[in-house]
Amino acid sequence: MLSSRKRLLRLLVPTTAVATTAVVGAVLNPVLSANASTPDHGGGRARSVIFVNGDGMSAAHREAARLYLTGLDGQLTMDKLPVSGQLSTSPHDPATAITDSAAAATAWATGTKTYNGAISVDVNGKPLPILGMQAKAAGKSTGLVTTAQVTDASPAAWFSQTANRSAQDEIARQYLAVSKPDVILGGGEDWWLPAGTPGAWPDKPAEDPSEASKGTKGNLIDQAESAGYQYVSTAQELARAKRGKLLGLFGNEEMFQQRPEGQGDVYAPAVDLATMTRKALDTLSTNKKGFFLFVEEEGVDEFAHENNGARVLQAVESLEKAVQVARAYVAAHPDTLLVVTGDHDCGGLTVEDTSGSDESGSDLSTEDGPFPVHGSGLKFVMDWTTTGHTGVDVPVTAQGPLSTLFTGKHPNTYVHEVLSQVLTSRR
Repeated sequence: MLSSRKRLLRLLVPTTAVATTAVVGAVLNPVLSANASTPDHGGGRARSVIFVNGDGMSAAHREAARLYLTGLDGQLTMDKLPVSGQLSTSPHDPATAITDSAAAATAWATGTKTYNGAISVDVNGKPLPILGMQAKAAGKSTGLVTTAQVTDASPAAWFSQTANRSAQDEIARQYLAVSKPDVILGGGEDWWLPAGTPGAWPDKPAEDPSEASKGTKGNLIDQAESAGYQYVSTAQELARAKRGKLLGLFGNEEMFQQRPEGQGDVYAPAVDLATMTRKALDTLSTNKKGFFLFVEEEGVDEFAHENNGARVLQAVESLEKAVQVARAYVAAHPDTLLVVTGDHDCGGLTVEDTSGSDESGSDLSTEDGPFPVHGSGLKFVMDWTTTGHTGVDVPVTAQGPLSTLFTGKHPNTYVHEVLSQVLTSRR
């Protein structure tokens, strides 16, 4: 309904009729009008956006983390945001009704559904306008923070266009030559250097000998530095980095080792997500016209693919700490819209009692745990039904101007409808 009203508004009201737009907008879109005067939601005009993705995170992942981290009566910070709703996630893929991260992030960044593997191109491979570049054109600063490769599907969709998400060196090239985000922090150094040219992160590390430099676009780190980026590869270098264009790569690939329990699984990022988020906000916030920051915890998805409940809980805790940083920023800057969601479910997770009579426990339907419920003598198990993605809805929570628009259930393309109101404005 909101989509139809906005389309009608565009048809009825010339863009130059500012006063008339305000009046008609209040009539046609009472939710938006009411939101502007709601202090609890950060009333007023939004200038900046912090968009947080728990990759692979649906309601069950959040509930397991809530019990584990805060207890029966506790609440995660991401669930304390005053507005909540649901997003559906299906792609437009001829082979499946279940999305991958590329199609899901493309829906957010462009407002168009597409096939799995597509990075901000339509079903025919035609490049689509993307919010990361539109925000830059509107004079805003832009940035991305992730524990995945910085060129992985979810961040890539906001800042690049390619028919195949696997072309990560091409995505990196587009960051430097086309979309030019001001802050790029995460993993994936291998894609920024040509084969045989190891960087700060050595080729073939003991924890995963398959990791090694593999780019085909030249030495993109050198190119980034020539373009004015500071390059950092350790927590200490990041802490010392001055404000300005910043590229930080803190691992060969993802910033962790995703494997089943006890098989070399490690979640110990060289720089934690909260620290990267804080540094990005400190840098981007100097722009008086505002900014767009994409923040992602990739570990939820990768460890859910392995049905590794213990590491999933670690990853959600990492995300929770980053949300705390973001929410503190919003408290001091109420002209910022904060949105927390997931791109899709991974693992078909449910949270269950520890009953020994449960029918699960073998093959793809396995139980993890038991895990303690914080502050009590109770326990729960995490029961997986698949190692892949599922089509269930994902929760979305929000705070700040326009946040009430996320109330209710919407397709994932609706994210674009809301965010574009902030990021394409030159005011």
